[in-house]
Amino acid sequence: MQVLENDALAEWFESPRGKYVLSWEQAQVDNAVDDVFGFHAVQVGLPGIDFLRENRMSLKIRAGNGALSTLQCSPEHLPLASHSIDLLVLPHVLEFSDNPHQILREAERVLMPEGQVVICGFNPLSLWGLRRRVGATLGWNKGAYPWEGKFIGLLRLKDWLSLLGFELNGGRFGCYAPPFAQSSWLQRSDFMEKAGERWWPIAGGIYTVRAVKRHVGMRIVTPTWRDSRAKPRALVQVARRDNVIHVRPAPRR
Repeated sequence: MQVLENDALAEWFESPRGKYVLSWEQAQVDNAVDDVFGFHAVQVGLPGIDFLRENRMSLKIRAGNGALSTLQCSPEHLPLASHSIDLLVLPHVLEFSDNPHQILREAERVLMPEGQVVICGFNPLSLWGLRRRVGATLGWNKGAYPWEGKFIGLLRLKDWLSLLGFELNGGRFGCYAPPFAQSSWLQRSDFMEKAGERWWPIAGGIYTVRAVKRHVGMRIVTPTWRDSRAKPRALVQVARRDNVIHVRPAPRR
């Protein structure tokens, strides 16, 4: 079922709506990954679309349960060593999973400290999100992409990432035109891109964000008996006539 869903979403990206989204999204991901350095980069989901094309790492893998994946696996359980990946790209994986939290936990596990994750998602606070809510009310969404997915708001996603030790270091909203099915109407709505960025910047139909896995420094805990050792005597200042400040041990009490 997961494979069919992945392939169906890939087919949707061939439609006029999908091409409109992909054109904007690919440009944002290109910009997000081109300055991430390391050795290993992994894209999870949509293997037929190269979201790592602008990255220069030596090893790039497309993982997932799609037919074109070079590494066949479930996004919830990546067969990768812990702390082994420098860059992870998740294009619309979270919306179409029954357990998006587990996918993010796997992302945190496989990423190296200071590794980065790039996430693409549909924004529920947009005209696209409104179309999904109307479709859910009228029963239009079953088996229809992308409306069948569970859109995740950016604030919620930010909270999830923060709990796992990630920190957002880039992102952008886009695709402000209504989700018209015809390319001609999407082209006529092109003026809404600049207007949307200026007047309602958080209401774009799509968002792309980048987050870095922060490495929390370890704190060495010493045995309690060390606290009982004699403390060094404090030094007190004694002024002399020659204006030179000398120090001497403080008297024992």
